[in-house]
Amino acid sequence: MSAAVLSRPLVSLALPEKGIARYAALGFLAVAGTLLLTVAAKTKVVLGPVDLYLGNFAVLALAAAYGSRLGLATFLLYLAEGAAGFPVFQSTPEKGIGLAYMMGTTGGYLVGMIAATAMVGWAADRGWGNKPFRLFAVMVAAVATILAAGFAWLSVLIGAEAAWQFGVVPFIVPDLVKAALAASVVPAVWALFRRA
Repeated sequence: MSAAVLSRPLVSLALPEKGIARYAALGFLAVAGTLLLTVAAKTKVVLGPVDLYLGNFAVLALAAAYGSRLGLATFLLYLAEGAAGFPVFQSTPEKGIGLAYMMGTTGGYLVGMIAATAMVGWAADRGWGNKPFRLFAVMVAAVATILAAGFAWLSVLIGAEAAWQFGVVPFIVPDLVKAALAASVVPAVWALFRRA
């Protein structure tokens, strides 16, 4: 596989070069990505005091596979679905829907996920999607960005000490595990393509 191909996001291997077929494929991938984000947000792994939701894993993996443009378009479409009242987020509809839910305790994390998608997508655009250690490093920075944005917004709502205790500390290790998994999965898929 040529160096030029390896320096693009993974999804570029499956896209038609140009024309209506390319735009149709991009649209399909964006909608499919929002479905994956929804399923991941609602998938819970019980690990004791803190349940592990797979939302951050899906955000990181999609950004690494899609690159910055399609990754951001997909995540913004996901946010638009949520703002329109579709129950796409982790605790919807149980804890509200639409903009009211998005402005609640999860608002900062959602903003952080936009930045995380841009960061990981940027790395994928430069060929880091097939380099697990580089990809993991940028994913750790992306996770830190999500937690920082979540902490900042929660601090406004419930105070800095409570935001740190309940909105950051319990999620550090689980989010690092999700980053490690995402940084392993995308390069593994690249390896399959290289063998084909």
